[in-house]
Amino acid sequence: MKSDRQRLTIWTGASGIIFLLYAIFLIYPIVTILGQALFLKGSFSLHHFALFFSKPYYFSTLVNSFKVSLTATLFSLVIGTSLAYFFAMYQFKGKKWLQIAIIIASMSAPFVGAYSWILLLGRSGVITKFLMNSLHFPQINIYGFWGIVLVFSLQLFPLVFLYVSGAFKSIDHSILEAAESMGATGLKRVFKVLLPLLMPTLLAAALLVFMRAFADFGTPMLIGEGYRTFPVLVYTEFVSEVGGNAAFASALAIISILIALTIFFLQGYLARRFSFSMNALHPIQAKQVTKGKRIAICSYVYGIVFLSILPQIYLIYTSFLKTSGMVFVPGYSLHSYEEAYRRMGSAIFNTIRIPLMALAVVVVLATLIAYLAVRRRNPLTTAIDSLSMVPYIVPGTVLGIAFISSFNTGILGSGFMMITGTATIMVISLAIRRLPYTIRSSVAALGQVSPSIEEAAESLGSSRVNTFLKITVPMMLSGIISGAILSWVTMISELSTSILLYNIHTKTMTVAIYTEVIRGNYGIAAALSTTLTAMTVASLLLFMKISKNEQMTL
Repeated sequence: MKSDRQRLTIWTGASGIIFLLYAIFLIYPIVTILGQALFLKGSFSLHHFALFFSKPYYFSTLVNSFKVSLTATLFSLVIGTSLAYFFAMYQFKGKKWLQIAIIIASMSAPFVGAYSWILLLGRSGVITKFLMNSLHFPQINIYGFWGIVLVFSLQLFPLVFLYVSGAFKSIDHSILEAAESMGATGLKRVFKVLLPLLMPTLLAAALLVFMRAFADFGTPMLIGEGYRTFPVLVYTEFVSEVGGNAAFASALAIISILIALTIFFLQGYLARRFSFSMNALHPIQAKQVTKGKRIAICSYVYGIVFLSILPQIYLIYTSFLKTSGMVFVPGYSLHSYEEAYRRMGSAIFNTIRIPLMALAVVVVLATLIAYLAVRRRNPLTTAIDSLSMVPYIVPGTVLGIAFISSFNTGILGSGFMMITGTATIMVISLAIRRLPYTIRSSVAALGQVSPSIEEAAESLGSSRVNTFLKITVPMMLSGIISGAILSWVTMISELSTSILLYNIHTKTMTVAIYTEVIRGNYGIAAALSTTLTAMTVASLLLFMKISKNEQMTL
């Protein structure tokens, strides 16, 4: 009885502490901005919401965001699904390296891709100049709606590819053979058999792509020009040089959260409606094709992958070019790196220091939350597991505004928790936002560990805590590490929250790259971007080695 009481106290206490942390650093900030949005001069009012919907200038940004996000999602689904289909169904050379290139393309910061495409297809871009001067093409306009869609599509289709590639492994080849025997071949088999089987996966991938596109503000800020999107409006209203309207920005943030939650629940409903289980006793085997068909497949696959990594390749190239003021000139030099490391050395250090501290928090909390959600399930741990997914769908800009409002001027901010402008708030924001990656990976790993192993240890006299630390955690370690590396990669490329929370002492590389691009210091921005890409590639290679997964399907 005493042992049961002790175990109850330990795990209930852990659950209570974690819930308290979420209450302080997630629930309270969201409630704070909700209060700012709903109260005007101490009285309940919908003035700020009415202002948004009554003025076409404001409401059009929401429409623009939906247009961009839906179009990018559609293109990403088509490109990602077709690539996954070719990879699963046909044999051709270079699959391993193509998969690595696709993963690298998916993990780089979207606004870096936007900056790269400006260098390539901007008004003075290298491709633009070549097409105009050599082939007499008219001026290419990379800016605006189609520029944003281009960047998002090439940045986000790898997410669809990774999801669908994993789903193809669950499809039994006998289903395709049966369809073929009944006359369903070619495109008919794709639309009548494969796509219905892939529907739950496609819905999950579509949600992720849409939310990533809808929440991103760096890309439309750089390449959108006059095409304003909703995240840009939220950011500019909060940090406006002529005096930002925090209450109106809070109303916009609440609208953003409501949209995200609506789409999340809609996707969940559709996924449940189309859900079914598959067990591939005879997995799909890639088959040989004729030379002509192989050339066509390779041309498509290699062409798409080349376009997706072209921005990174050109960015690396420009980082070694000489610069004269804000212009690249013929010749090569390490001057951009020397200048970047001399002026932005602290930003590089912060990009390692702050995410590492956040990662330590993520690993500890994710391990505990995964264990509580799987092994100690009750209403409190279920609530914690649900709360952990909220930052997954809430835009980073919204959380940044919520943190500033809560810990600068809110009830806690006016007292002992004035942490705005410190490294602490950066660590907390990164940890809260990137926890879901490690939690889900840890939950998956723990789900494969039989409870009987822990029960056997307890029957031999091991306490629950000792069993957890010495048996359970080591057995789920691969999932913890894999999730931690993915969390790390997204942390070092984070911009939307950091751009609001940083100060001169906590500036990270993504913030430095963004500010240098705005100032026109393209050489320094290219050097920093190349450094960030190198860190990302190294992290992904480490992930693939630890997880022993060369395809890295999701």
